Amino acid sequence: MYVSPLREPLIKGKKDYATVTREITKPMAGKPGKYWYLGITLAIIAALSGGIATFLTIWYGIGTWGLNKTIGWGWGITNFVWWVGIGHAGTFISAILLLFRQKWRTSINRSAEAMTLMAIACAGFFPLIHMGRLLLGFFIFPYPNTRDVWVNFNSPLLWDVFAITTYFLVSLLFWYVGLIPDIGTIRDRATKKVKKFIYGLLSFGWTGSARHWSRHESLSLILAGLAAPLVLSVHSIVSMDFATSVIPGWHTTIFPPYFVAGAIFSGFAMVLTLLIVARKAMNLEDYITVGHIESMNKIIIATGSIVGVAYLTELFVAWYSGVEYEQYAFLNRATGPYWWAYWIMMTCNVITPQLFWFRKLRRNLVFTFIVSIFINIGMWFERFVIVVTSLHRDYLPSSWSMYSPSIVEIGLFVGTLGVFFTLFLIFIRVFPVIAISEIKSVLKSSGEKEKTTK
Repeated sequence: MYVSPLREPLIKGKKDYATVTREITKPMAGKPGKYWYLGITLAIIAALSGGIATFLTIWYGIGTWGLNKTIGWGWGITNFVWWVGIGHAGTFISAILLLFRQKWRTSINRSAEAMTLMAIACAGFFPLIHMGRLLLGFFIFPYPNTRDVWVNFNSPLLWDVFAITTYFLVSLLFWYVGLIPDIGTIRDRATKKVKKFIYGLLSFGWTGSARHWSRHESLSLILAGLAAPLVLSVHSIVSMDFATSVIPGWHTTIFPPYFVAGAIFSGFAMVLTLLIVARKAMNLEDYITVGHIESMNKIIIATGSIVGVAYLTELFVAWYSGVEYEQYAFLNRATGPYWWAYWIMMTCNVITPQLFWFRKLRRNLVFTFIVSIFINIGMWFERFVIVVTSLHRDYLPSSWSMYSPSIVEIGLFVGTLGVFFTLFLIFIRVFPVIAISEIKSVLKSSGEKEKTTK
């Protein structure tokens, strides 16, 4: 007889279906607490600062940014890639873990899916504002316009439009399909006629019948099957913005897997940041357990290790290639004027996640929260290092230059952070932050303490 080790329950406490519904919908039924009001006030202030920076950019042009002839991308592309990366974790958790039947996803997938949509919206803002003349935005759509001009299908920037638009639409469908059963639950519990009417429209006539559940599960699996390859394809296409150029430090075939691993790495860190706060603020400790946090930390160890190997591979390839321009690009990153950004990146992304090998640390919520912040900072600096240090010193010393962001660029970035957190705080007030129906599906098995096999 073999007795497996004790398995930590997915849900703490003795719960029944009614208790699960009541506790998860409680934050939407009552008035928000003071911390919610404080958070959304700060987020709206940050969003307004971004609105002012956006107005200045449109009114005066992108000359208000700190760009110059050498560094023509700056914070715009840095922030774009950072937000796209954060948006990856939602699809990874919801789609791939669903296909692999990982039950621990049930408490965290809803927040991750919502985070995906908000992050992609923030990412799409930067190419749009970088366009300069917004009224010419129709040039990105693949149809012959009145000037009989087609879009340039050879441009990686156009590939971004197709990839991110497809990713956003599939993620939106996947998120909303998962919400429908819970919206039906909220509709049935609503006491005010206005709420009952609105949630009734959003639920599309959901009744919870066997036919509805069958079609819901089939559609969820189909969308998961479509979304899973997008996790690999979208950021691979984003990486080709760099890899198809001839700039030292960019022209490399390692970028697609390197960017995908980094995107999942940073996305999981942001999910941890949001969940740890939501868990405490909304009294969801019984549903978002330490076991969930530990499982996510294990994925952070794996993806962080892949990112670390990618950094070392870049250094090795630059040395082994014998190309002096490539060698200098990486030497300049580590010892040049922007050395501090490079070593912040290495410390936050390579060294810090390895501390999660210690079980006590990866189950410590305060430590995990701090590390998740460090990873988000480190992954932002990774994009900054890739963009700026590769451009500020290229082939010609006569064109070497230094870059620093202007107050307008900083305001735009702060504004996207404000929009992101404003949308998330509104989301947790309008919809369940945890999938009620999926929690109920694992409620029975979550109480099993051990499994005995002969």
